[in-house]
Amino acid sequence: MLDEELARDLTALEAIQRYRRRRTVESREPGTARLRVDGRDCIGFCSNDYLGLSDHPQVTEAFIEAARRWGVGSGASHLVSGHCAEHHALEEALAAFVGRPRALSFSSGYMANLAIGAALIGRTDRVLEDRLNHASLIDAGLASGARFARYRHGDVEALRHRLAIAHAGRTVVVTDGVFSMDGDVAPLRRIAEACRDHAAHLWVDDAHGFGVLGALGRGSVEAAGLGADEVPVLMCTLGKAIGTFGAFVAGSEALIETLIQRGRTYIYTTAPPPAVAAATRAALHVIEREPERRERVLANVRSFRAGAAAAGLRLMPSDTPIQPVLAGHEASALAASEALFEAGLWVPAIRPPTVPAGTSRLRVTFSASHTEAQVAQLLAALGELRARGLLA
Repeated sequence: MLDEELARDLTALEAIQRYRRRRTVESREPGTARLRVDGRDCIGFCSNDYLGLSDHPQVTEAFIEAARRWGVGSGASHLVSGHCAEHHALEEALAAFVGRPRALSFSSGYMANLAIGAALIGRTDRVLEDRLNHASLIDAGLASGARFARYRHGDVEALRHRLAIAHAGRTVVVTDGVFSMDGDVAPLRRIAEACRDHAAHLWVDDAHGFGVLGALGRGSVEAAGLGADEVPVLMCTLGKAIGTFGAFVAGSEALIETLIQRGRTYIYTTAPPPAVAAATRAALHVIEREPERRERVLANVRSFRAGAAAAGLRLMPSDTPIQPVLAGHEASALAASEALFEAGLWVPAIRPPTVPAGTSRLRVTFSASHTEAQVAQLLAALGELRARGLLA
């Protein structure tokens, strides 16, 4: 019986501490990191809402007004009848924000990456990816049917070695801008130089950099001083620092038109609700008007790292809002996460296969909504866990 086979597989996952369980958020206090989760009041250190925009009054009001005008759904795919004025205005705003001719909106970053892979890469081409790329990038590369290879994480010399191997078709180099589980930033300038030297095309997924990094919050590509010539394919998500939902690809007229014609996850998917597009445009305005939000979240990161160093905590080399605290074994990470939750701090345990074996961790993420006192409270709790031997 199928159910018996599945039950055995689930039992095996539990035995190796890799069974995933969901928690339910029952309420949240607007403008703060305070939540009620599974019956417990706590401070969340696990959201990707880096700038605290998901409940910003101007963003929520834009959503409500657009919902009254357009309803709560789009009703069809973009190419049938689902593309409305709100989507169009958002795409123009996104293109202007990142300084590219055009942008195309998607329902998720996963779908955007699959569309890029399907539209740009064929069986005669070659894809080279960072070993720690997000699953959606790995899946997009594999699904393309192209020759697929991964290079050592952040190792530009290893990438150059692979690029030096002659290949007749198109070569596309794919990397995250900020890596979601380690929090480090890709050496984009050096990667772009390697691509230039070998006539390869660079595709950057800046899901976790967009809105936070760069002088204007345009992401890791801006922070690296690169433009559309060096990074012709840019994908960013909207459900993290922007605080709403969805994703977009930005680039040339030819790139966007190619995605519209060939991107199956764009063509055959219902368009996002117009109200989400309106809220996203409002969030972009907030980012431009309130740069102190970026400053505040990065100040929280600096404060945390200084305190963690003093407490002897083992962190990853990250200056972004993603701050992994290493535990090592799956059981230790789970125990540490549960102890924090009991203390009113929600920090999830990240285990294999999401991260390599032996590197299970607490994935701490910071927001502009966190206070100095909350950062200090987390540091004190982590110090106690280290004293108990639950952290590396």
